[in-house]
Order: sequence, then C-alpha cells, then structure tokens
Amino acid sequence: MIKLAILILHGIGNQDETYADDFITSLTRSFHEQLDESHPHTPLLECMPVFWGDVLQSREEDLWQSLAPAPKLHYRSLREFVIRFLGDAIAYQPASHPHSNPNYERIHEVVARGLQHLRDKAGDSAPLTVISHSLGTIIASNYFYDLQYLRQQLPPPLSAIRSNTPLENGETLVNFYTMGSPLSLWTLRYEELDRPISVPSPALANHYPHIQSGSWLNYYDQDDVIAFPLQSLNDVYKKMVKKDVQINCGNLLTSWSPLAHLNYFKEQKLIDDIAAQLVTLWREVNP
Repeated sequence: MIKLAILILHGIGNQDETYADDFITSLTRSFHEQLDESHPHTPLLECMPVFWGDVLQSREEDLWQSLAPAPKLHYRSLREFVIRFLGDAIAYQPASHPHSNPNYERIHEVVARGLQHLRDKAGDSAPLTVISHSLGTIIASNYFYDLQYLRQQLPPPLSAIRSNTPLENGETLVNFYTMGSPLSLWTLRYEELDRPISVPSPALANHYPHIQSGSWLNYYDQDDVIAFPLQSLNDVYKKMVKKDVQINCGNLLTSWSPLAHLNYFKEQKLIDDIAAQLVTLWREVNP
C-alpha cells in the first residue's frame, strides 16, 4: 500500500506548533469517510505540519518591545499587528539573490526538515501534496521553484539537510493547494511573471505514470484582502493553476470581513474538497 504524503505550511501572524492539529483531524476524518474506510489498519495519510514561525517570532517580539515604550504612538494595537503580521513577509523577502537573505535560508531549512520527516513516515517516493496558507504559499512556491529550476544553486546547509530521494527533491509533487495566497503581489518583484512552479512535478511520471488527478487549486475568499486569484495573471498561470476557487471562510462575525483570512484551515467545505481529491489520488496509486 502506498501512503499519501501531506506537507502543510502556515501563514503570517502568531502561530505555534499546534496550528494544524484540528485541520489534520478534520482532513483525515473526511478522507476516510469519503474513501469508506473508517478504521484502516495502517495510516493512509501522513501529514507533516511545518512550523516556520519561530524563525522570526523572537526578533519580532524584540522589535515590538523596543518600540512599544515610544511616546505619542497612536494605534498601538494596530502597530503591533503590523509588526507581527507584515514583519513575517518583510523578513522573509528574498534579496537580489534568493540565497543572500539568512531568513529565507533558515525558513527553507525548516521546510527541508519537514520533508525529511515526511519521507521517514511515508516513504522515499510517496506522492506529495502541499497545503499552504497565506505567506506559506509564497514559501512553498519559492521552495519548489528552487528545486525545479535552481537545484544546483541550493546553499550548502540546505543541501546537507536533504537526502537524494524523490519526495525530498520535489519529484513526486502531485497537488498544490494555496489558500488566501498573496502570490499575485509577489510577482511584482520580478520582471517576468510567466514562470510558476510546475504542478504536478515534471518528474512525477517517472515514479507514477498513471496519475491523472494532480493539480494546483487556489482557494480565496472575496472578503480576504490578502488573497487574490492567480489564473488571470497571464497565460502560463492560467495553464498551471487548474482553478481559482472562491470560498466563504469564517463565521457570521468574520466571514464578511478581512478576518476571513484567518479561517481557511477551519473551513469544512474546503477541507472536504481537498479530501475528495486525495481520495481520487489514493485510488489511483492503490488500484
């Protein structure tokens, strides 16, 4: 039996290592219900949440503590929000060369360790699905872009963490789910907007020639001011992103406001949709 490997990346803001616990529980339950396999003898999904927030949180805390005593600052709570949330994006932003920002490298090292642990649990060649939110969609996109196009230029620390397995090399990437993604804004950094990552991986057919279901789906809430569609960027994104999926996130108090950005991991319709696609994938690799 072939397991499915699921890598999860959180977004901006204060997070902790438990951020994906409820999401994983709901995703696994929905997957088993739709597969009609309520009590499998062995795990069918292996989920690995990547907690990269602690790379930046201590410095953001130090920054806020140094600025908070300043007199005559208005909107102090909003200013703290800006440091906590936008600070992640600013600190991660790659410099002129992608590997000249230590924060970029350190966060990618955390992702590499997550893939390493996922390989240990699911196997060297397990089909890989990446589920990412907010800034996590940027991190995931950059990470697999580097693997697909810049593998020979990876910095030594990152190369030392990774083993030469298909999963860790991104060769078995089947699905990419972006939620609340500001990826459209990140394209402003580059003159050429026509080179998104390839989903599924171009090397997938070497390992699973019969998989037909792989795709990149981009979920966004119309009230989420951070999230944007991707297909309309250009013809290449239109071809690579299977669909921009509009979804309503949150409850009566949050779903109509920008606070919807914080609720993708809690949205059951989204979870059921991803689970249904994982069921299709599992059946393809376990006929």
